[in-house]
Amino acid sequence: MKFLICALFLAASYVAASAEAEVKVEEGVLVATVDNFKQLIADNEFVLVEFYAPWCGHCKALAPEYAKAAQQLAEKESPIKLAKVDATVEGELAEQYAVRGYPTLKFFRSGNPVEYSGGRQAADIIAWVTKKTGPPAKDLTSVADAEQFLKDNEIAIIGFFKDLESEEAKTFTKVANALDSFVFGVSSNADVIAKYEAKDNGVVLFKPFDDKKSVFEGELNEESLKKFAQVQSLPLIVDFNHESASKIFGGSIKSHLLFFVSREGGHIEKYVDPLKEIAKKYRDDILFVTISSDEEDHTRIFEFFGMNKEEVPTIRLIKLEEDMAKYKPESNDLSAETIEAFLKKFLDGKLKQHLLSQELPEDWDKNPVKVLVSSNFESVALDKSKSVLVEFYAPWCGHCKQLAPIYDQLAEKYKDNEDIVIAKMDSTANELESIKISSFPTIKYFRKEDNKVIDFNLDRTLDDFVKFLDANGEVADSEPVEETEEEEEAPKKDEL
Repeated sequence: MKFLICALFLAASYVAASAEAEVKVEEGVLVATVDNFKQLIADNEFVLVEFYAPWCGHCKALAPEYAKAAQQLAEKESPIKLAKVDATVEGELAEQYAVRGYPTLKFFRSGNPVEYSGGRQAADIIAWVTKKTGPPAKDLTSVADAEQFLKDNEIAIIGFFKDLESEEAKTFTKVANALDSFVFGVSSNADVIAKYEAKDNGVVLFKPFDDKKSVFEGELNEESLKKFAQVQSLPLIVDFNHESASKIFGGSIKSHLLFFVSREGGHIEKYVDPLKEIAKKYRDDILFVTISSDEEDHTRIFEFFGMNKEEVPTIRLIKLEEDMAKYKPESNDLSAETIEAFLKKFLDGKLKQHLLSQELPEDWDKNPVKVLVSSNFESVALDKSKSVLVEFYAPWCGHCKQLAPIYDQLAEKYKDNEDIVIAKMDSTANELESIKISSFPTIKYFRKEDNKVIDFNLDRTLDDFVKFLDANGEVADSEPVEETEEEEEAPKKDEL
């Protein structure tokens, strides 16, 4: 009944006097349009706005969590409102607020927008907007306050300080102010400290999984407290999905052990659950993540690792700091002992990076466009007797497909030129230690006389390719191609 009253109150409160400014409500979320947007923002001090496209998969995944957050805020009679804009219909608003992808979320405080940087689950959304509208840490002056605070927030961090002016308390407040995605509380009340069996200057993270709470240990400084929050707020073994991706890749742990499993095949119970003790042992250094082969959305991840779903169950290790360096175990033994030995070798720096490579086709040099793989790349591209133009492409890339006929024409034109080779390499199946490709197509010119590598940044027309090659890569006043419009990016960290 309380929710119904709040929902009705929410709906009634946002119907303007004029028909032009009417604001509809869908599942607790305000529907913003060109006609009502300005008034909606003016009437509300705090508004989180989602710019979405109806066909966007990420938007569809966000929708139920966004609605849940809006409804929970309404139940609390919060002044914070959630709104949405169909950017494919309200193009004027999308252009005004520089929407370049979907979903884009912006938080308006007294009419001033800032980029939303929180997670995509209801609890994350509520935590983020609450942090933006109140003190860094909520003052919990009684046991009732603390109990309600924990009831309202799935994950919460409470600092227990007898002296709120102590250096430790000030450090806690600084961290609370810096971490927008977490909800912090603070208490100096003796009853609250006793209730939660906390020590003076103690910090406890409360959560609904694993051990239900984590107690901070060690020296209380900003760096260690931030890491504590980011590490302990995740389950020992995290399931990769749209909602968890930002936490996985945005956290302080940059080395991830990935379990490629089938939930339907019972792999979680058989192979993953027995590893929780190892996950706990290494959680400050390595994040354990499961990726389900049952999800079609994960196909690109399998491609990134050069795998197919028939290989499941299996593991890979990725280190984000080192250009997303990947490591593959020597065997597919998934016993706890073998996996721990693999992790020890990695932490000791004794593992060699795993680079993807295809078999060299027998007819790789039959056609005007030569085919490169990892094994013949150096012998061809770095051949000092020839200059070589290489297109690094992805089979699924639309721009690469558009370029193909032009590139074939270019190769035909230079097929009898003894100084120039036109080549291509599938960078989703072949990797190089010396060259990292982040977008497709990437085109590089390996010049013979000085071993210089020159990026091709002209328009991808036959005339511009010819101009570039005839000038031996020395083309003055060339304008770089706009990556956001002309190139398709390789999988980003939060898309893996």
